Amino acid sequence: MITTTDLTKAYDGALALDDVDLDVPDGVVYGLVGPNGAGKTTLLSILAGLRTPTSGTSSIDAEPSRIAVLPDAPRFEPWLTGREVVELAVHLAGHHPAPRSPDDVLAEAGLADAADRRVDGYSRGMLQRLGLAATVVSNPTVLLLDEPASALDPMGRREVLDLVRRLRGTSTVIFSSHILRDVEEVSDWIGILDDGRLRFQGPASELLGEGASRVFEVRARTGIDRAADVLADRDWVTSVEVLDDRVLRVVAASLDDAERHLLAAIVESGARVTSVAPVSPTLEEAFLEVTR
Repeated sequence: MITTTDLTKAYDGALALDDVDLDVPDGVVYGLVGPNGAGKTTLLSILAGLRTPTSGTSSIDAEPSRIAVLPDAPRFEPWLTGREVVELAVHLAGHHPAPRSPDDVLAEAGLADAADRRVDGYSRGMLQRLGLAATVVSNPTVLLLDEPASALDPMGRREVLDLVRRLRGTSTVIFSSHILRDVEEVSDWIGILDDGRLRFQGPASELLGEGASRVFEVRARTGIDRAADVLADRDWVTSVEVLDDRVLRVVAASLDDAERHLLAAIVESGARVTSVAPVSPTLEEAFLEVTR
C-alpha cells in the first residue's frame, strides 16, 4: 500500500532521511518508532505531500482524497465547535464512501460532552483527540498519524489506542510514536527509524521473536541486587534490569552464552535462586538491540 525507494531528505547538508525503503502492506497498523529527531515527522510529511524529498521516490496506492493526515499538534479555527470541525472534515473529504457519524467518532475520541464547545477552549489533549476524530470520520483508506497520543493523559491515550486498533484490516495506518509501549500494543508491523535510517521493518512478531531465546527472567528469595551486579560485569550480557527485589531480567548476547554462563554467574553471586526462565523481549529491548 505504501512504499518508498531510496528516500532521502537533507536540510542544509544534514540528512534527516537516508535512503529509506519503506514497505507498508495493505490493512496493517504500521508502528513507526524512533527517538525524537529520528526523521519520523519528515517521513510522514513527505508521504502526505507536504514536503519534497531531496532524492528517491514514494508511492501510496490510494486516491489523494482517501488519505488522511494527523499532525503531531493539530490546530483548528478557534470559533468552530468540535462537531463543526468534524463535519467540515467530512465535507472536505467528500462522501464516497459514506462517512461515519460525527457524533460517533466524537464519542469514541472521548469528546461527546465537548462536541458543542468552541475549540478555543479545548486543551492540547482535547485538540489531539479532535484531530483524530476528524481524521477517521471519512473512512479513509490510508491514515498517517504523527504522535497521536503524545499529549494525552492515560484515559485519553487509552481511547486513542483503542480507536487505532479498531482500524486494523479496514484501513492502512502508519502510527508514529516514541512511546514504545503504545506501538507494541496496537501495531502488527513495526519500522525502527534511527538517525534517518530504517534499521528494521517487518512483522512485530518477527522483531520480538528474534530475541526471545536470549532474554531470561531470574527470580530469587534474596540477593537479586548482587546477582545484577555480577551479571552487569560480564561481557556476554547485553543488559540487566532489576524489576523488583526478587526479580531481574537479563539479556544475553547469544543463547549459547546464556546456556554456558548464566547459571554459573548467578551461583557466584550467592543469590538464593528460585527460577530462571526465558521470556519474550519487550519492544524497548528489541529497539535498543537494533539501534545499538
